[in-house]
Amino acid sequence: MAYYDEMRGWGEGGPVRAPYEALARWLDATPPDLLDARRKQAELLFRRIGITFAVYGEEEAGERLIPFDIVPRILTRAEWSLIEAGLRQRVGAINAFLADIYGPQECLRAGVLPAELIFRNPYFRLEAMGRRPPHDVHAHIAGIDLVRTDEGKFVVLEDNVRTPSGVSYMLENREVMLRLFPELFEEQRVAPVETYTDALLATLRSVAPERANGRPTIVILTPGPFNSAFYEHSFLADKLGVELVEGSDLIVRDDEVFMRSTEGPKRVDVIYRRIDDDYLDPLVFRPDSQLGPPGLMAAYEAGNVTLANAPGTGVADDKAVCSYMPDIIRFFTGEAPILDNAPTWRCREPDSLAYVLDRLPELVVKEVNGSGGYGMLVGPAAAKDEIEGFRAKLQRDPDGFIAQPTLALSTCPTFADSGLAPRHVDLRPFVLTGADKVLITPGGLTRVALKEGSLVVNSSQGGGTKDTWVLED
Repeated sequence: MAYYDEMRGWGEGGPVRAPYEALARWLDATPPDLLDARRKQAELLFRRIGITFAVYGEEEAGERLIPFDIVPRILTRAEWSLIEAGLRQRVGAINAFLADIYGPQECLRAGVLPAELIFRNPYFRLEAMGRRPPHDVHAHIAGIDLVRTDEGKFVVLEDNVRTPSGVSYMLENREVMLRLFPELFEEQRVAPVETYTDALLATLRSVAPERANGRPTIVILTPGPFNSAFYEHSFLADKLGVELVEGSDLIVRDDEVFMRSTEGPKRVDVIYRRIDDDYLDPLVFRPDSQLGPPGLMAAYEAGNVTLANAPGTGVADDKAVCSYMPDIIRFFTGEAPILDNAPTWRCREPDSLAYVLDRLPELVVKEVNGSGGYGMLVGPAAAKDEIEGFRAKLQRDPDGFIAQPTLALSTCPTFADSGLAPRHVDLRPFVLTGADKVLITPGGLTRVALKEGSLVVNSSQGGGTKDTWVLED
């Protein structure tokens, strides 16, 4: 299978692409022992900062250091402009779609996608029906996963609009690169990413209830220190200058949310929640949840607090729903999609199921509500018994899976034990939608599959991260 290389384009040993020329010269001129020393410095910095993630479901599950590669992934301004336009279009359509399915449901009546795909979806919330979130924004924070294929173009792999994570790694990656390699930034103009936290704060302020009078109290709601993304929750609270709270820190009185403080209860206007819908309010969702305060949904429905993202956005995370996004974009915008979807077979459809079962060793199969690289089959890299196990799963519950071709994800130079080597990468840009504008930080989080030949970039599956540079003209 042919792969597009971010540094050299087509063909191993080909000429270096223009955006990588300065980096290539620097790599050629830098002694290997100095590069290795910088790698070790980067690891030491990450350990001191405490950037970790947790891995679930393993006997020795616990906090791990996320691997970081010091060779940046570079995009031209022209490449980024195309991506940015596609992201604005896509997230705008996602917000219109969510407003519609929890409102008039015109897209369902028009047959854009099957109604049962929505109504039987575990993330579709009847409690959100007819409830317009403040300023009509459902997905305030979105992370859209892109890959560059063997055709050299970017396509969307999946959408993340429930509680997308990873932005802290994007910001810390840039901070470490600036500390260790200032000379690289002196040679070329790299678009800044540190403005993300200001943009996030402005976005959250813009969607506050009107009663806040432009001075809302904002908090980040976390499940607590045992959550896999707790580092990010505390990182963002610190950068935004807002309180990091758990459910026990909040109380609801007369349909208003208050935060416990040393000065007494303080009214809360905006909650950037990093917990799933099921745990938001034990009076409405899971009665055994202790992660959200009782009565939160009543305060939300009364318009006294903004939840970012809004309850029910997870239906747009569904990978089967994602496969309809080109049609959803056309329906709500009247435009052709700027960013194509990766080809997808919906196993709920008999013809697609038969196709997938016949070609399992060639395909990637995913759970429609899966994340983190779990519950996934990569056919070409799977053992025969694993393939047969997935065949049985598909036959038992075809609605729970989609399949995609084994895409030729682009490669980027990465430091391996043997030296500089190509490794597969994806890209997760972050899109912020406020009351009056959409803000997108140039670049995003590049994830890299550190194992030779692996196409799985998730940190929980052995992947790492890279700094992502967008070069200014």
